[in-house]
Amino acid sequence: MVGLAWVILGGLLEPVWVIGLKKYGETRSLKWLLFTVVFMYLSPACLAFAMGDGMSVGVAYSIWTGLGAVFAMIAGYVLFKEKVDRIKVFLVMLIIIGVVGLELSAVIE
Repeated sequence: MVGLAWVILGGLLEPVWVIGLKKYGETRSLKWLLFTVVFMYLSPACLAFAMGDGMSVGVAYSIWTGLGAVFAMIAGYVLFKEKVDRIKVFLVMLIIIGVVGLELSAVIE
């Protein structure tokens, strides 16, 4: 269960560095570059901890990238007023269903 907590934390941190990368691209500020680099390290480090705690590579990576994609879209909507339509919401729901399904399949095994 600790592995799941690590992979969720890593998935939540993934859009943080993506936001930092966008801000760096807009400002070319050293603080945004450093912010981005720190979170580019922390997010996959959490993924590594999850796999080191016994979570399989395929399940851990799928959950990590799925959560990162979902939270990146939410962050884009909230922070940058990016458009979210019904199709995007539907597709994000499919990602969430897939992530939950992967975790459930790992528990069943």
